[in-house]
Amino acid sequence: MKNTGLNFRHLYYFWVVAKEDSITRAAERLGVAIQTISTQLGLLEKSIGKSLFAPQGRRLVLTEAGRIAMRYAEQIFALGEQMEDALADLDVGRTMRLTVGISDSLPKLIASRLLAAALALPERVKLVCYEDRFEALLGELKVHKLDVVLTDRPVHAGTVLRVFSHLLGESELMLFGVPALAKQYEAGFPASLQGAPLLLPTRNNAIRGRIDHWLEAQDLRADVVGEFDDNALLNTFGRNGLGLFPAPSALADDVAAQFGAVPVGPLQGVKEQFYAISNERKIKHPAVEAILSAIHGKDLTGGHKERT
Repeated sequence: MKNTGLNFRHLYYFWVVAKEDSITRAAERLGVAIQTISTQLGLLEKSIGKSLFAPQGRRLVLTEAGRIAMRYAEQIFALGEQMEDALADLDVGRTMRLTVGISDSLPKLIASRLLAAALALPERVKLVCYEDRFEALLGELKVHKLDVVLTDRPVHAGTVLRVFSHLLGESELMLFGVPALAKQYEAGFPASLQGAPLLLPTRNNAIRGRIDHWLEAQDLRADVVGEFDDNALLNTFGRNGLGLFPAPSALADDVAAQFGAVPVGPLQGVKEQFYAISNERKIKHPAVEAILSAIHGKDLTGGHKERT
């Protein structure tokens, strides 16, 4: 391994200065002298052979080299904080930490059902969940900030990321609506959907293209009154009766309990799939293994298999 001679205390001072945009404010935050920070920054720039800051009025702005260094510093110190949290968990008996990224397009009821198996383990499990866009979560997974990503799509086969997609299962979609709205469209379904108000995922969502194709195949022109990146927000608008909305048929009871919505009819042939994305071809984290084992044979899954 190449020995860069990088001093992480110098890097930490750089990181704080970059966040504060000022050596003076960084010194106040760290409780050290301004000269100390200036000296540390000078030693860091000397060790890497590049200037990291340029003056801009009373502020310091990052150079191109500084922006690159900042991206890596953010990852390094975020991992450091996670390490401290993980080690602190050891003080509370035997604790297993599971850090999960949940795609904003994945139904949260599905995510909750999948994660229930991990929380049922005999060992104490500390569950840490982050929700974000699919691409952002893959970046976090790559640098090992996450143990696994739960999402509704596999990683594209041509990706340069060395991550692996594990198919958890699938469920046919149904349209749901609050009772008053559902009553208008359930008779004569699916022909009754002509002109019906729909709340759908945006077109960058994996399932949207399948829904559009189904509507075309039925020769239907529905009124798409809302498009949403976030599945939870879509369901919230559905609960308010602003339109019919899709959800996995396996969650019919949950949708009724949480959103007061009832089934209108199935989108036959349209299935939503659920994946776990990991850094390993073979899952090794005990809590993720528990998820894979527990879902086998349930209504919303057909077992699991691995795909690159």
